[in-house]
Amino acid sequence: MIDTILFDLDGTLLHYTQDEFISVYFSKILKVFERLGLDPALGSKALWNSTMTMIRNDGTELNSERFWEEFSCLLNLSPERVDVVEAACEEFYHGEFDAVRSILKNTDPGLPRQMIDSLASQGFTLVLATNPLFPACAIATRLAWVGLAPEDFCLVTDYANSRYCKPNPGYYREILAKLDKEPSQCLMVGNNTHEDMVAATVGIETFLVTNHLENEAGRDVSAFRHGTLAEAAEYLGSLPPVAAA
Repeated sequence: MIDTILFDLDGTLLHYTQDEFISVYFSKILKVFERLGLDPALGSKALWNSTMTMIRNDGTELNSERFWEEFSCLLNLSPERVDVVEAACEEFYHGEFDAVRSILKNTDPGLPRQMIDSLASQGFTLVLATNPLFPACAIATRLAWVGLAPEDFCLVTDYANSRYCKPNPGYYREILAKLDKEPSQCLMVGNNTHEDMVAATVGIETFLVTNHLENEAGRDVSAFRHGTLAEAAEYLGSLPPVAAA
């Protein structure tokens, strides 16, 4: 019986495309690098390459450790300098980063809040299974754009508590281990046919959200249970309440 729902964030609960987000996000964080005296071009390359290093993480280190090791190496930064850059990024995510919400396209911004409240009241364990490429503060800022908070979930994956990234199946196995759940107890809701639907390879049921579908491989979406976020909410609402089990 399903008692745990995993939700992707970008493109799923937050309606915008990955390309839109990356474009606006990079333009803003590079200004932080400039203020710190870092070369913007080199900073952009280091940010991108360090992110890709996290995506390739094999579980031997936390994603955050992988990121800052690669970032400092590419820019030849001392440990003290890395601390300064990391602190400036944290300040950015608490402040200027909020302006990225301008790309949000949710036609019903109250739906995520309503859906999460409904599922929580029915006893479901809720997980924010966002690709753990950001610190917790950046995720909290994005959640607030649709009236949600980290406290709405029993687990929020971020770069400091995760050792894998999507689409590595190890990412989902790590979540299962943390929650002490079997795959058959879980359902993953996401908008990416590769990163999110790969959860099925470890035995987790899936729902593909199509509002801002990401399907670079051109997979047949009929292979997945799919629909809009509103239709996902309707489907989830049809599941047997955990409290009644």
